[in-house]
Formats: sequence, C-alpha cells, structure tokens
Amino acid sequence: MPISDSRPVVVIGAGPYGLSVAAHLRARGVPVRVFGEVMTTWRDHMPTGMFLKSTPVASSISDPAADFTVAAFCARSGLPPLGDDEPLPVDLFIRYGQWFAEQLVPGIEPRQVCRLEHDRRGFQLTLDDREELETDTVVMASGVIDFAYLPAELAEAVPAGPSPAAAVSHSSQHHDLSGFADQDVAVIGAGQSALESAALLHEAGAKVQVLARGQARFGSPPKPPARGPMQLLPRPHSPLGPTWRIYPFSHAAGLFRYLPAQTRLKLVKRVLGPLGAWWLRDRVEGRIPVRQGLSVRQARQDGGKVLLTLESPAGQPAELEVDHVLAATGYRVDLEKLGFIEPDLQDSIQMLAGFPCLSASSESSVPGLFFAGLMAAGTFGPVMRFVCGTPFASRRISAAVAGRTGRAAAREEQAGSPSADFSRSHS
Repeated sequence: MPISDSRPVVVIGAGPYGLSVAAHLRARGVPVRVFGEVMTTWRDHMPTGMFLKSTPVASSISDPAADFTVAAFCARSGLPPLGDDEPLPVDLFIRYGQWFAEQLVPGIEPRQVCRLEHDRRGFQLTLDDREELETDTVVMASGVIDFAYLPAELAEAVPAGPSPAAAVSHSSQHHDLSGFADQDVAVIGAGQSALESAALLHEAGAKVQVLARGQARFGSPPKPPARGPMQLLPRPHSPLGPTWRIYPFSHAAGLFRYLPAQTRLKLVKRVLGPLGAWWLRDRVEGRIPVRQGLSVRQARQDGGKVLLTLESPAGQPAELEVDHVLAATGYRVDLEKLGFIEPDLQDSIQMLAGFPCLSASSESSVPGLFFAGLMAAGTFGPVMRFVCGTPFASRRISAAVAGRTGRAAAREEQAGSPSADFSRSHS
C-alpha cells in the first residue's frame, strides 16, 4: 500500500544504482524524488565506441521482478539479442538505461543538489534552482565522476582554472577521442580504461603509447563447454567472472563487511584490478606500444607539449615528450569531492580510508543516509563497482527504508486516531 503521508525519499543520482534503488522503493509504495541527469556518467564521460567490460547478462539494472533487463530491452526494441559473451556497446547501454528510467522511474528531475545538511528535523537539500526541501531519508547514488583520480605528479602539469587546451586530462573528461587524431598521446594506466582508450585513440588516427607501472594483461576468452566427465563438475556462475576465486565477491557481498578493515581495503583495490577484456587484445597487441614497468615522476608543460620524466624499476630516468597525456588512473572515493555535503554532516559520517562505513542495509552512521555504488565498496566489496551490484544494494536499501517509513506512517496514523487522543487526554 502506498505510504502517501511520508516525506518522499530523495535519491541523488540517476545512473544504474540510483535508478535501481528508486525502482525498488516505488515497487514497495515508498514515495521517491530522484535528482540528476539520467545515465549522465555513461552519456557524457565515457568515450564513443567503447564497450562495457561486463557481459550483457551482468549489465542489467535490477528491478524487483527482473523484467527490465538488457535482453528485454533488445527484444522490445527490435534489436538482435546479444550473445552471453558478446561485448555490450556503451550507446546501447545508455539507451537501455533511459528506457529503464522511462518505464520504472518516470518523473526524474534533471536538477543538481547543491547543498545537503542535517539536523534533528532531518535532511535539508538545496537544489541548483534554489528550491529547498526536507526529507527523512537520502540515498547517495551519485556515481564515480566526482572521484576521478589524477596522480599528483600529473596534476602539477594541469594549469589552474578552466583550460580546454590542457595537455593533461583524466579519461573521464572525454566523450569523443577523435579530436586527438594526428597527435602524440601517452596513456597512463594498465586497466580496461587505459587499454581501450589507447585502442580508440589509435583507431582515430592518434600516435599513441601506453605507459604502465605494472604489467598490462588481458583476460582469457570464454572456455567452450566441458565434455566427458568434466561436464559433471560444477562451474561457477558469477557476474564478475567464471572463476571460483571471484564467486564469493558477487554472491556473498553481505559477509564482506565482517572482514577486518584493512583486508577489505586491500581486496577492493586488488580484486578485479587492472585487466583488459579478452576481446580487446587484438586491438592492442602488435598495434600499440605498451611500455611496462615505468613510473611517472614528473610532468610539466613545455610550450604546447608535455614533458614526462619516467623511471624504470632499475631507477634509470628517461624523458618523453608528447602532445597530450591521458590519465586512465581510475577513481578514489573522497566525499569532500562531491562538493555539496555540509561540513558538519560530513564530519558525522564514520569513514574508512575515504569510504563511508555502512550497516548491513547500506546505512551510514548518520541515520537515514544511505550509500550505493562505488561509495559502498569499502563495506560490501568490489561488486559495488559494477552494475551487477545493483540487486544487492537495491534490495537491502529498499527493505530498510520501506520498513522504517512504514513504521513512521503507522505511528502517525495511531497518533491521529480517536483512541490515541482519548489515551493522551486521560494520561
């Protein structure tokens, strides 16, 4: 039954996690307001031509009935079905997310939250059009873009203030890499983002090389079905990868929070670390120089170029001059970078190395403030970095919020009943 007397829950963010949480809450009858541009991270901050690293079946946004999947979108849109191991194009994923929003979360408000405060009355939000509102519950699902990480040695070469011609940038700053045609570009990193960006740059006509501190590796192609006695052995079915080593991280996320804090941090960093997708190998190997075992010690602009000082494990320095440096150096959670959480509220959130510490229902130390997606990875593990983490997060958050909202509504109804008035008048 809809809980109409409660203040709407506010979901900040309209990417996969925000959409999924909102869909689950609405299915439980909880009123919700969602703020943000639908799929903006994928639409504006991922390069044209990229593919998701996760398989189509592992890239569906969770809804309560599991009816609104990538496969369902393809079928209803007249698109050919994707194979189990076929790469999912980002443009198709964006259209799928927009369709999911239209079907299950209509009325998303494409406005930004500029300030989030908290006191005994609840949460107060100020929007970019100066509207102010109050709520008892906020779900933070604002994605990863605010957490783009640029190493200090590269950040030194970025001029202060807005500079569209900056010669050092993060991979999330580019939607179209074709503008780098005929330029010398150094890509920093060894993971999927670095290797795929390098492939796209090469295919756009740039002269590109990859600089990796560690080893650049690619995953193995899918194995054919086992035959003979081997087919009797159980095979792991995990959206994060077909290995038993990965299985617990996708199927036992609720137990991850019981590990020691430092163990959790190490696993979030190392599990599913830098690795290119198997289907990317042919677009990189033999086509793009990948220089491994190199660290960037300094970057500085020299005229219209960037001069990089590199260091090998042997300690031998070298210099490299390029037109542009593209840092595919990932994301690091730091709530201060969101820019809208009021300092007193931020100080009230218990943290672990930048991650908020969360309960089993993904609630922070501030009652009513929940976190989903990458910001929850410090508690629930690396599955929170992927779309396949939306079922776990959405079910837990929606159950906790609906239970609390339902109890509050029941108390309000009881307080307004004649018997309640009679009891109070004779107490």
